[in-house]
Amino acid sequence: MSGSDGPERMNITMKPPAILGLILALALLPIVARSQSSEPNLFARSNLVAWCIVPFDSKKRGPAERAELVQHLGLSAVAYDWRPEHVTQFEQEILEYQKRGLRYFAFWGQHDEAYRLFEKHGLKPQFWLMLRSPNASTQAENVRLAVEQVLPMAQRAAKLGSTVALYNHGGWSGEPENMVAICRELRERHGVKDAGIVYNLHHGHDHVARFPAILTLLQPYLVCINLNGMTSNGDKVGKKILPLGQGELDLQLLREILDSGYRGPIGILGHTQNDVEDQLRDNLDGLDWLVAQLEGRPAGPKPQARTLR
Repeated sequence: MSGSDGPERMNITMKPPAILGLILALALLPIVARSQSSEPNLFARSNLVAWCIVPFDSKKRGPAERAELVQHLGLSAVAYDWRPEHVTQFEQEILEYQKRGLRYFAFWGQHDEAYRLFEKHGLKPQFWLMLRSPNASTQAENVRLAVEQVLPMAQRAAKLGSTVALYNHGGWSGEPENMVAICRELRERHGVKDAGIVYNLHHGHDHVARFPAILTLLQPYLVCINLNGMTSNGDKVGKKILPLGQGELDLQLLREILDSGYRGPIGILGHTQNDVEDQLRDNLDGLDWLVAQLEGRPAGPKPQARTLR
C-alpha cells in the first residue's frame, strides 16, 4: 500500500450513520424541489384579477373588446363593476368570458338580472358589497345594523352557491376592525360561513402605518387584496390612485403582503378615466419591477407610466 492509499481511502470511507444521512438527504431532494416549485406565486398573472375596468375606461370598450384585452394581457379573471347602462350587456359579458376561458370572479353589488344570469350559466361569483356606514351610539349597535344590511344579500348569494365580501370604501364600514366584527357576527351567529373581506389599498391610505397588523387581523376573512401605487397621504395630495411602482410605499407594502402568508387572489386596478389598457399595463409593468426586487433579481430602472405622462 502506497503512502497515498491510506488518505484516499479515508476520504471515501464513511461510517454507517453518515451513509444513512447521505442516503436520506438524497432521497429528500426531489421532495424539497417539488415543495419549492409548488409554492404559489402570489403575483403571477394567473393569480391576478382585473378590477374596475368596465365604467372606468376612456375608450368605452364593449364586452368582446374588454374580454379580448384581459386575455391579451395574460390575465385570467375579472371582477365586474358596472353602471345602469351596462345591465343590457350582462349576458354578453358572461359569454365573452366563457369564450376566452376567463373566470368571472366577482360582481359588484347586487342586481336581479345578474342573479338570473348567474343561475342560467352556472356561475358562482363573489358579491363585493359596499355598506352604508351606520351612525348608532354604540359599536355593538353599529355592528348589528351593518349585519342587517348584509344578511339578506348573503342569504340570497348562498342559494346560488356564492359568497359575499365586504369592500372597504371609507367611513365606519371601511375600517378593518369593523369589517372583521361584521364578518364574525355573520359567521358565528347567522351561519354565513364564508362571509369575507376585499381589501383595497386605494381606500386604505390611513392604514399603511399599521398594515402588517391589519393583514393579521383580516387574514381569516380575506378573499382578495386590490393593489394600488401608494405614497404617503396620497389621498390628500391628489395621488389616491397611482400605477404600481410609482408610489414610495409600494415595495414595502408588497413585501408585507407576501410576509403575511396571504396567498389568495390579487386585484389589479383600472379605476381611472384613462384608457384602461394603459392603466392595466402600467400596473403590470410596475408589479413586475417590484416583484423582481422582492425576489432579489435585477429590476432595471423604474417603469415610465403611460398614464402619468
